[in-house]
Amino acid sequence: MAVNIQVSTTPNEHAMKFTIDRQAIESGHKTYANAEEAEESTVAKALFGLEGVASVFLMADFITVTKKPEAKWDNLQPSAVEAIQASFD
Repeated sequence: MAVNIQVSTTPNEHAMKFTIDRQAIESGHKTYANAEEAEESTVAKALFGLEGVASVFLMADFITVTKKPEAKWDNLQPSAVEAIQASFD
């Protein structure tokens, strides 16, 4: 069954919140600043595979992706949704 994803903006123009109907992390929260740190998380690793991702923040029911200032959400948002969906398949 495909993961349900709801995308919303945040007060930070460089960050978007992806609310999911799955558990992204068992408890607490985790912030990844680069792909090397994200090796332990399938979804964070997939997001760092996208050009323009600066950091990934995980909570149980949502993921916040922060982009590099030069990246455009028009390109990055659909790719991030695909990467999140693929991580939970």
